[in-house]
Amino acid sequence: MSAFEVLGQRISRDEFFVIGGPCVIESEESALAAARFMAEACRRLGIPYVYKSSYDKANRTSIESYRGPGIDRGLEILSRVRHEAGVPVLTDVHGAAEAVQAAEVVDILQVPAFLARQTDLLLAAGRTGKPINIKKSQFLAPWDMSQVISKVRQTGNGSLLLTERGTFFGYNNLVVDMRSIPIMSELGHPVVFDATHSVQLPGGQGGSSGGQRQFVAPLACAAVAAGAHGIFIEVHEDPDRALCDGPNSLALKDVPPLLEMLSGLYRQVRRGGGEGVK
Repeated sequence: MSAFEVLGQRISRDEFFVIGGPCVIESEESALAAARFMAEACRRLGIPYVYKSSYDKANRTSIESYRGPGIDRGLEILSRVRHEAGVPVLTDVHGAAEAVQAAEVVDILQVPAFLARQTDLLLAAGRTGKPINIKKSQFLAPWDMSQVISKVRQTGNGSLLLTERGTFFGYNNLVVDMRSIPIMSELGHPVVFDATHSVQLPGGQGGSSGGQRQFVAPLACAAVAAGAHGIFIEVHEDPDRALCDGPNSLALKDVPPLLEMLSGLYRQVRRGGGEGVK
């Protein structure tokens, strides 16, 4: 299934869409503010939008790092965002039990990149019947995602997104092979480019990850030109003070002009008959 609808937003291979929000839930107020800002920016541009934030970042570099409010409080906040901002919501799940609990609240479940080969998690997420965004692991080739897809399809769930988020390139660095976008597109599902995690420097600051947000825009443009159907971006009111992934997050104020540029580029690629956009 290459298209689905969540809370009135159509997610497909035929229309540019955006997934975005703070890396982790910091507070109810900040979550709502970001969701409303992003929703309005996307509404003005006619772009389908899904809010993203995590209730628990289980793979932080340091034990001392902020992980989030936890699943119970986090799902309460995501439910409020969904209803008060009127946007579909997406969040990470890390185990089978979490998938079942989160599916009661959110519109799309996300399987983190490090867990993309965890069969029990994939099956549990698939059995919820919710659409699933599967991030390609930093250690997987794009064609290996066919096996990941096969696991979920065993549950009868075909509402999938595949997300490119960079590949390990030596220590504390990632590189994006843009060939992965048309390769994964051939697997039949919308392909998303994670523009902010792709510029992350994993563990690059010793006790936390670094990032190079100055490369978000050029890589996002390259991904859309290569055929990405959607863009994933982590945003924050003040990225330098964010509790998670600040160095690779975008400031909210910088988002609207980027989305306008990407949306226009997407239309140009389609008009030009770009092979990756189908």
